[in-house]
Amino acid sequence: MSKRQGHRSEIVVGGAGFAGLALAIALRQGLGGPFTVIVADPALAHARSKDPRASAIAAAARRLFEAIGVWGAVAANAQPILDMVVTDSKLDDAVRPTFLTFGGEVEEGEPFAHMIENRYLVDSLVEKARLLGVELRPTSVASFAAGANSTEVRFADGETVTTRLLVGADGARSLVRDEAGIVTHGWNYDQSAIVTTVAHERDHNGRAEEHFLPAGPFAILPLTGRRCSIVWTEASGEADRIVALPDNEFHDELEKRFGLQLGEIEVVGARRAFPLGLFTARTFIGERLALVGDAAHIIHPIAGQGLNMGLRDVAALAETIADAARLGLDPGGPEVLERYQRWRRFDTMTMGVATDVLNRLFSNHSDALRLVRDIGLGVVERMPMLKRMFIREAAGFTGDVPKLLKGEAL
Repeated sequence: MSKRQGHRSEIVVGGAGFAGLALAIALRQGLGGPFTVIVADPALAHARSKDPRASAIAAAARRLFEAIGVWGAVAANAQPILDMVVTDSKLDDAVRPTFLTFGGEVEEGEPFAHMIENRYLVDSLVEKARLLGVELRPTSVASFAAGANSTEVRFADGETVTTRLLVGADGARSLVRDEAGIVTHGWNYDQSAIVTTVAHERDHNGRAEEHFLPAGPFAILPLTGRRCSIVWTEASGEADRIVALPDNEFHDELEKRFGLQLGEIEVVGARRAFPLGLFTARTFIGERLALVGDAAHIIHPIAGQGLNMGLRDVAALAETIADAARLGLDPGGPEVLERYQRWRRFDTMTMGVATDVLNRLFSNHSDALRLVRDIGLGVVERMPMLKRMFIREAAGFTGDVPKLLKGEAL
């Protein structure tokens, strides 16, 4: 028998990404004392995060990180998005006309989003969790068995723990979701996103650009310094070909899409291709089980909302659990979990449909559709109230917003 056999924890979280760590921190802060939380992920064996990607943190998600005391530690590494432009053209067009522009503030002095390299934020979340007494385990959830009053969780290292709620926050290929027998519904797009980091000669001034090209969107997202994160959509076969090119040929393909508006460019980060799809778990909950983030849903990055949707899950689940615990209710009980699912499922489905429609509308070679969408973009450009509505949606301030996304403590 393992020396940890019989160990108990109120909550076990499988996955130490943004969602899993933020949930653990929020619960420890909100409920403290005897409310114990374990986070399990093999990545915790590393002293520092090795994630090479960068993410857009919407204003509501930033407020969550402020509320749990993490944002101050990473703010110097976060680049506010002060301006955004949208173009629509063919790859070889000499001119890329701007059809839509957005100012970058949701409130005076508050940008609607920041760009930050994932490693800074993950490392700060790990440190905060450790300081708050979250038990961090460098292993994964291997199996579990739910009973009437608790779930027994077995980790990959052979140790077991008894918990009242298991949370699957272990990504798109969630072992927790699969072990629970929860299927996903959706489809692959036969597209991949090429992701890398580019240094450039001139200042970007906080401007983000999204060029809609026939193969899919090409996003230029500002990072601190004279650098940008690139999210470049291509058909999957073409993406694999481009990523495998020699450095000089990859540079040429990149420059065709990036342009010369920021002067000479240089690839300074790893380049990878990630397959794209739309997938939603049949249910976000099970017996003493909840799914959050990519374990629950995957959407196209065309609107930059995937990570932020996951943090909305975190805020809703944390508030649901905290409310139940303060009333003396079982945080893994069916009524508590049903409340979480009702709160999140409609919003998730709506965003999934919206990103799917946008991708199909913009990722094609149809001149007729291009004319229709350009007229639509022009109409939005001339309607300030409609633009403001879109900005608030992108910032995460529409619908039934949980406390943490308003910057309020649990």
